[in-house]
Formats: sequence, C-alpha cells, structure tokens
Amino acid sequence: MDVVAAVMRDLHLSAAGYRRLELGAPWAISFSQAGLRGIHIVVKGCCEVVFDGGPAQPLEQGDLIIAPRADAHILRSVGATDTPVAPAAALAGETVGGRIRIGGDGEKTIIVCGAFAFEQASHPSLAGLPRIVHVRGSSGHPPRWLRGYIDALMAEAQDEGPGSDVVMARLSAAIVTRALREDIKCASDPGWVRGLSDPFIAKALGVIHDACAHPWTVETLARNVGLSRAVFAARFCALVGEPPMRYLFLQRMQQAQRMLREGRTGLGQIADAVGYQSEAAFCAAFKRHAGVSPGQFRKH
Repeated sequence: MDVVAAVMRDLHLSAAGYRRLELGAPWAISFSQAGLRGIHIVVKGCCEVVFDGGPAQPLEQGDLIIAPRADAHILRSVGATDTPVAPAAALAGETVGGRIRIGGDGEKTIIVCGAFAFEQASHPSLAGLPRIVHVRGSSGHPPRWLRGYIDALMAEAQDEGPGSDVVMARLSAAIVTRALREDIKCASDPGWVRGLSDPFIAKALGVIHDACAHPWTVETLARNVGLSRAVFAARFCALVGEPPMRYLFLQRMQQAQRMLREGRTGLGQIADAVGYQSEAAFCAAFKRHAGVSPGQFRKH
C-alpha cells in the first residue's frame, strides 16, 4: 500500500487559490485563516517565515514551503521584525490579474502564494503531517519537478476561466503529494510521514491502511514487519507519535465515517469492513470516538 497516496485520496484536497506576490522590502504578511493551508514558492529574491512566534527560518530563491496543518505563520522580508503585518485575507481582495503588489522600495521578492483546504478537515492523518514541509531549490531555481506546476498555477490564477478552481485544486494536490514524498527523507516531527522513513514502520503503516479490518495486534504487526513486539511498539510510537493500536483504531473510524457519509452500506457491513465482529461492538466503539451513534452521524 502506498500510504502517501492512500492518505491524500482520503483527505481529498477540495479547493485552492493562488496569487503572485510582488513585494518590496520591508514587508510582512500573515497567514492565519482557519482551515486554510499555505503553499509558498519563492520565485525571486529571499525572505523569512515565522511560525507562532518561533525563530525566523530563511527561504531562498527556488524554495517551496507548505504549511499542511494550517498553522498560522508570517512571511516577511529579511529582518523586517518591526514592519506592520498585513493579513493575507485582506490582501486577497486587492488582487489585479492574479497579482498583488505591496511593500517598500527595497529588495524585490516574488512569491507564488496559494491556500488550499482538505475536504476531511477532521481526518486523523492531518495530525501526522509535519508542521512545515520545506523543499529547497537549487542554484536559485525550484526543483525541476516543480517548475511546470508553477507556470500552470499562475496561468490559472491570471485567467480564472471556467473550472479554474478544480484545476488549481488538482495541481495543488500533486504538489503536496510530491513534496510529502520529498519530506519523508528528512521529516523530524512525529507523524506517519516520519514513520515512512523507517522501512519497518513504513511496512506496518502500509498493512494498516491496506487491511484495517484484519484482527491486528501489536504482536502480529510486529511479526509481520520482522521486529520483536517491544522494539516495534517503541519504534512506532517514537516515529508516528502514537501507539500502533491507536493508529489502527483511528484508521478504522475514519473508514467508517467515509462509508457512513456515502450512505449506501448497512451498519453490519461497515462493522465487518472495519474489523468489528458485531454491529453492536462497532456502534459502541464509534460512539466513544465520535460522540454520536453511527446512525446519527449518517443523518448529519
């Protein structure tokens, strides 16, 4: 099972919008709209990104960053600590032809900025995403795989023809998926992305996503990947940030919620599909998780 592909299909990136920011130092822009997740590509110049009052992280020409958990952050010109911060939401209303121009007369920076949303905003896999995905450019250029996406996104942002929202959402999904694949190599935040960097835990994540209905235990998962129970449990928890059975439970509940939303499958069939031996056991587990019965969840 390709876990990245499986998670991205489940999350379903449903909307996206982009602007070309043409900026003159000093400048500072905040991104803090609830549920919106940022994509920023530094096309020219350099800048800094700051998350929740943390240290400034330098961004160079050609760099791509993504804030997949919708954490509030500020983009600013280098050293612009005292510059008034402009909210991105307010600037969006000043767009002309897909472009926004702000700032002073200093060093020029151009950033392609986007915001996207996931349809399943409560999906458990969102908590396992890194706070920031940083894909570095090379010699002032974006990675080769990213260049075509930039051109296509800006064309859509400027044209805004019929179906542009759909096109930008699909392009964004491709960028996020590819960037997550790159981030597996250097992820430091606990979560399923970091877990994929370990071949044993990656295999366990794959079988959980592929066969969550199987009566897995910590011991059988450990045996499946070729580790002792104790080593597997400790390694899974350290990398993914939660115990393997908790991760399995959340995947079962997410699949159940998806099937309930689709509305075509009976409760007994759903219970069997997510690994419960009886409808009553499934309903009890679901209510503990969601706070409502499966029937009530389906009605809403």
